[in-house]
Amino acid sequence: MNTEKRLNEAYRKAKCIPIDQKTKMVFFSDHHRGDDSISDEFARNQALMLSALQYYYSKGFTYVEVGDGDELWQHRSFKHIRTAHTDIFTVMKALYQENRLIILYGNHNIYMKQPYYVKKNYYYYYDEYYEREEELFVGLRPLEAIRLQEKQSGNEILVLHGHQGDFLNDQFWIPSMLALRYFWKFMYLIGFRNPASPAKNQSKRHKIEKNYSKWIVKHKVAMICGHTHRLKFPKSVQVPYFNCGCCIHTKGITGIEIENGKIMLVQWRIQADQEGIMRVKRILVRDGMPIANFFKKD
Repeated sequence: MNTEKRLNEAYRKAKCIPIDQKTKMVFFSDHHRGDDSISDEFARNQALMLSALQYYYSKGFTYVEVGDGDELWQHRSFKHIRTAHTDIFTVMKALYQENRLIILYGNHNIYMKQPYYVKKNYYYYYDEYYEREEELFVGLRPLEAIRLQEKQSGNEILVLHGHQGDFLNDQFWIPSMLALRYFWKFMYLIGFRNPASPAKNQSKRHKIEKNYSKWIVKHKVAMICGHTHRLKFPKSVQVPYFNCGCCIHTKGITGIEIENGKIMLVQWRIQADQEGIMRVKRILVRDGMPIANFFKKD
């Protein structure tokens, strides 16, 4: 199935969420949370992500995880991921209890597409300290995509992971998953790159971005996605294709914010102040672009 068909399918099935000037949302993608072993690339940024989530929780934002939150291709058991990143899931649980958490599945956590898997692994967890079962995300229903519709302008933003139409990571995901779990996971440690990953393949990234931009122009629907690990924030005259980047870069994590009817690109990183004290900082990389200006209505 080609990119056009897969994006059309995701758009049709996407949950529609009205937004306005009061809406506050933040989007992060591609955490690839692991089990805190040597292959867990998210571990180095756990403190950054925790600070970011605590900030957005206190500011009243809704957090949208745009796919590949948990690295379920490499790790069979989610319980080890939850244990490794307990602090992250504690804040996510608080957001979920206030109806401010939306989880989209990507290719690396496509198991979350299955209600049985989600119920078995994400509804409850066993607390070994208190020796009892505790609630986590009871009733969670991960989605493939959501569709944000601004009330005033009618402009829409399709939010999805971005693997749709990427053959090796979409239709052919099972062989790709097995190859990563039993081969590339170990080859990565000695410097080899997985050719199926667009994050490691520049030509694949360009192809995905080109195909998605064509869809945006044709259907006049903006897009926020991840998958390629390369952040994108267009200029005012360019196609409104936004990419969150990822949360595993050594320089920090990047994300997209929506507030006051505008969309912004932010980065969270650790920097030293004048006294040499390391602090977590939120950096506004690109200032607000009005959503109403994406597509002018005739």
